[in-house]
Amino acid sequence: MFLVVPSSPWGSMKKPIRKAVFPVAGLGTRFLPATKAMPKEMLTVVDRPVIQHVVDEARAAGIEHCVFVTGRNKGVIEDHFDSQFELERTLEARGKTKELEQLRRDLPGPGQTSFTRQQGPLGLGHAVWCARDIVGDEPFALLLPDMLHLGVRPCLAEMIEAYEAHATGGNMIAVYEVPADQTHQYGITGVGEPIGNGKVYPITQMIEKPAKGTAPSNLAISGRYILQPEIFDLLARQERGAGGEIQLTDAMITLSKSQPFFATRFDGDIYDCGSKLGFLAANAAYALSNPELGADYRRDLEALLTKK
Repeated sequence: MFLVVPSSPWGSMKKPIRKAVFPVAGLGTRFLPATKAMPKEMLTVVDRPVIQHVVDEARAAGIEHCVFVTGRNKGVIEDHFDSQFELERTLEARGKTKELEQLRRDLPGPGQTSFTRQQGPLGLGHAVWCARDIVGDEPFALLLPDMLHLGVRPCLAEMIEAYEAHATGGNMIAVYEVPADQTHQYGITGVGEPIGNGKVYPITQMIEKPAKGTAPSNLAISGRYILQPEIFDLLARQERGAGGEIQLTDAMITLSKSQPFFATRFDGDIYDCGSKLGFLAANAAYALSNPELGADYRRDLEALLTKK
């Protein structure tokens, strides 16, 4: 357990959240052989790669610069977020205006993306540390690309709104409610009384997969963070933890001794696209919510479910 510092001298110098980090160096072994030659982040949910959905969330929240921490065989991610002259020219020549406008709308502007290599499977904390020179001395968002958040508002937008509403700014973690009998499967936060709009809580505890019956709450970490740059110095000194990896949670617990942490509850649906079932559920949910496909897909899905 750790105590939350209610305020800090850097609160009055709070900087905006301009940059977001996306750790995309994972091997995707749970999706072999599909991911043998294609990054798992490029698997499609309906008509967009998983990573595109997450980048869309970040850009909708006002993020100006996307930092991708990659590994070998991930070059296609960089290509995806670059312009494709031949493709655009062909679409234009064939009068496919709608498709061309969609491509251009999704494309980040010049200088708005950066790519750096992790070069070794040393964990999430190490991946975040690899982005240190690009992020610099400012707070940043961290979005795990496996976790898709589907809600009325983008999850990160709600987090940034909560961050800006607090004089101290601090660090923020998105959480969501999970069944009490499943808390041992997640990273869980202990929290104080809600503040502000009732969806923000001071964090008093962070536990990775607590033993059954010991979780301080049913609020699980969902894979969205706002972190202060001091986390980089801690990660540089962080000893390896579970699995021989540098654990982000360990560094956050250390940082919490000098800076406040808050939890922002996300009330939408979350799909873990790092698992086959979560990926399939995400495709169904996003298809049903698609205004062009939803009605027809629901009809076909119901017909499929009634087959003997």
